[in-house]
Amino acid sequence: MPRHAVEITLTRPATPTELARATQALSLAANHDSTRLMALMKAGNPDQALNRARRRLKGLLPIDALTTHYPDQEGEVLLSFAFSPAADAAIRHAAEHEGQEPRLFLAQVIRRALADHARREAEHLDHDLRSLLTRTSPDRLVAAVGRTLTRTTGERTC
Repeated sequence: MPRHAVEITLTRPATPTELARATQALSLAANHDSTRLMALMKAGNPDQALNRARRRLKGLLPIDALTTHYPDQEGEVLLSFAFSPAADAAIRHAAEHEGQEPRLFLAQVIRRALADHARREAEHLDHDLRSLLTRTSPDRLVAAVGRTLTRTTGERTC
Protein backbone atom coordinates (compact mmCIF):
# COMPACT_ATOMS: atom_id res chain seq x y z
CA MET A 1 0.00 0.00 0.00
CA PRO A 2 1.43 3.43 -0.92
CA ARG A 3 2.37 6.05 1.64
CA HIS A 4 1.15 9.63 1.39
CA ALA A 5 2.76 12.66 3.05
CA VAL A 6 0.19 14.59 5.08
CA GLU A 7 0.81 18.08 6.44
CA ILE A 8 -1.11 18.98 9.60
CA THR A 9 -1.63 22.68 10.31
CA LEU A 10 -2.61 23.51 13.88
CA THR A 11 -4.66 26.43 15.15
CA ARG A 12 -1.98 27.09 17.78
CA PRO A 13 1.32 25.51 18.81
CA ALA A 14 0.89 22.03 20.25
CA THR A 15 1.89 21.61 23.87
CA PRO A 16 4.55 19.02 24.73
CA THR A 17 1.82 16.86 26.30
CA GLU A 18 -0.36 17.07 23.17
CA LEU A 19 2.59 16.18 20.96
CA ALA A 20 3.52 13.23 23.17
CA ARG A 21 -0.04 11.85 23.04
CA ALA A 22 -0.34 12.43 19.30
CA THR A 23 2.98 10.69 18.57
CA GLN A 24 1.66 7.62 20.38
CA ALA A 25 -1.17 7.50 17.82
CA LEU A 26 0.91 8.41 14.78
CA SER A 27 4.59 9.07 13.96
CA LEU A 28 4.92 12.82 13.50
CA ALA A 29 7.59 15.37 12.68
CA ALA A 30 7.02 18.90 14.01
CA ASN A 31 8.34 22.23 12.73
CA HIS A 32 10.31 24.57 15.00
CA ASP A 33 7.26 26.07 16.76
CA SER A 34 4.98 22.99 16.71
CA THR A 35 2.30 24.62 14.56
CA ARG A 36 2.83 22.33 11.56
CA LEU A 37 3.39 18.60 11.60
CA MET A 38 4.14 15.97 8.97
CA ALA A 39 3.06 12.34 8.87
CA LEU A 40 3.33 9.48 6.39
CA MET A 41 0.06 7.61 6.02
CA LYS A 42 -0.46 4.22 4.39
CA ALA A 43 -3.55 4.54 2.22
CA GLY A 44 -4.86 3.63 -1.20
CA ASN A 45 -5.18 7.29 -2.22
CA PRO A 46 -4.51 10.78 -0.81
CA ASP A 47 -8.14 11.30 0.28
CA GLN A 48 -8.02 8.14 2.41
CA ALA A 49 -4.70 9.27 3.87
CA LEU A 50 -6.22 12.57 5.02
CA ASN A 51 -9.24 10.81 6.52
CA ARG A 52 -7.07 8.28 8.37
CA ALA A 53 -4.83 11.01 9.78
CA ARG A 54 -7.86 13.02 10.97
CA ARG A 55 -9.43 9.96 12.64
CA ARG A 56 -6.21 8.96 14.42
CA LEU A 57 -5.48 12.48 15.67
CA LYS A 58 -9.06 13.48 16.53
CA GLY A 59 -9.17 15.10 19.96
CA LEU A 60 -5.39 14.93 20.40
CA LEU A 61 -4.35 18.13 18.63
CA PRO A 62 -5.91 21.51 17.74
CA ILE A 63 -6.10 20.69 14.02
CA ASP A 64 -6.93 23.51 11.63
CA ALA A 65 -6.37 21.76 8.30
CA LEU A 66 -4.81 18.69 6.76
CA THR A 67 -3.26 18.77 3.30
CA THR A 68 -1.50 16.35 1.05
CA HIS A 69 2.08 17.56 1.00
CA TYR A 70 2.81 16.72 -2.62
CA PRO A 71 0.67 17.69 -5.61
CA ASP A 72 -1.26 14.93 -7.39
CA GLN A 73 -1.10 14.15 -11.12
CA GLU A 74 -3.18 17.27 -11.88
CA GLY A 75 -0.77 19.42 -9.87
CA GLU A 76 -3.20 19.95 -6.98
CA VAL A 77 -3.04 19.24 -3.27
CA LEU A 78 -6.02 18.04 -1.28
CA LEU A 79 -7.28 20.06 1.69
CA SER A 80 -9.28 18.64 4.58
CA PHE A 81 -11.10 20.97 6.95
CA ALA A 82 -13.43 20.14 9.83
CA PHE A 83 -16.03 22.91 9.71
CA SER A 84 -18.29 23.93 12.55
CA PRO A 85 -21.94 22.95 12.05
CA ALA A 86 -22.82 26.58 11.25
CA ALA A 87 -20.03 26.92 8.65
CA ASP A 88 -20.95 23.55 7.13
CA ALA A 89 -24.59 24.61 6.83
CA ALA A 90 -23.60 27.92 5.22
CA ILE A 91 -21.38 26.14 2.67
CA ARG A 92 -24.11 23.62 1.87
CA HIS A 93 -26.67 26.41 1.44
CA ALA A 94 -24.37 28.44 -0.84
CA ALA A 95 -23.53 25.34 -2.88
CA GLU A 96 -27.19 24.45 -3.25
CA HIS A 97 -27.94 28.01 -4.36
CA GLU A 98 -25.27 27.60 -7.09
CA GLY A 99 -26.54 24.11 -7.97
CA GLN A 100 -23.25 22.45 -7.04
CA GLU A 101 -22.03 19.73 -4.73
CA PRO A 102 -20.57 21.38 -1.57
CA ARG A 103 -17.11 19.89 -2.13
CA LEU A 104 -16.91 21.18 -5.71
CA PHE A 105 -18.38 24.55 -4.73
CA LEU A 106 -15.78 25.01 -1.99
CA ALA A 107 -12.95 23.96 -4.32
CA GLN A 108 -14.12 26.53 -6.88
CA VAL A 109 -14.35 29.28 -4.24
CA ILE A 110 -10.85 28.48 -2.96
CA ARG A 111 -9.36 28.41 -6.48
CA ARG A 112 -10.99 31.75 -7.27
CA ALA A 113 -9.69 33.29 -4.03
CA LEU A 114 -6.16 32.01 -4.69
CA ALA A 115 -6.22 33.36 -8.25
CA ASP A 116 -7.46 36.75 -7.00
CA HIS A 117 -4.72 36.82 -4.37
CA ALA A 118 -2.04 35.99 -6.97
CA ARG A 119 -3.39 38.69 -9.31
CA ARG A 120 -3.40 41.34 -6.54
CA GLU A 121 0.10 40.34 -5.47
CA ALA A 122 1.37 40.63 -9.08
CA GLU A 123 -0.30 44.05 -9.47
CA HIS A 124 1.28 45.24 -6.22
CA LEU A 125 4.71 44.05 -7.35
CA ASP A 126 4.26 45.68 -10.78
CA HIS A 127 3.33 48.97 -9.09
CA ASP A 128 6.34 48.82 -6.78
CA LEU A 129 8.69 48.04 -9.67
CA ARG A 130 7.34 50.94 -11.77
CA SER A 131 7.91 53.20 -8.77
CA LEU A 132 11.49 51.96 -8.38
CA LEU A 133 12.16 52.45 -12.09
CA THR A 134 11.27 56.15 -11.78
CA ARG A 135 14.26 56.51 -9.44
CA THR A 136 16.85 54.19 -11.01
CA SER A 137 17.79 52.46 -14.24
CA PRO A 138 16.68 48.91 -15.13
CA ASP A 139 20.27 47.59 -15.02
CA ARG A 140 20.84 48.97 -11.49
CA LEU A 141 17.52 47.55 -10.34
CA VAL A 142 18.38 44.09 -11.70
CA ALA A 143 21.83 44.28 -10.05
CA ALA A 144 20.23 45.23 -6.73
CA VAL A 145 17.77 42.33 -7.00
CA GLY A 146 20.66 39.97 -7.74
CA ARG A 147 22.63 41.20 -4.72
CA THR A 148 19.61 40.89 -2.45
CA LEU A 149 18.76 37.38 -3.62
CA THR A 150 22.39 36.29 -3.29
CA ARG A 151 22.55 37.55 0.31
CA THR A 152 19.24 36.02 1.38
CA THR A 153 19.56 32.60 -0.28
CA GLY A 154 18.65 30.06 2.36
CA GLU A 155 17.12 32.68 4.65
CA ARG A 156 13.82 33.15 2.84
CA THR A 157 10.63 31.86 4.40
CA CYS A 158 7.35 31.16 2.71
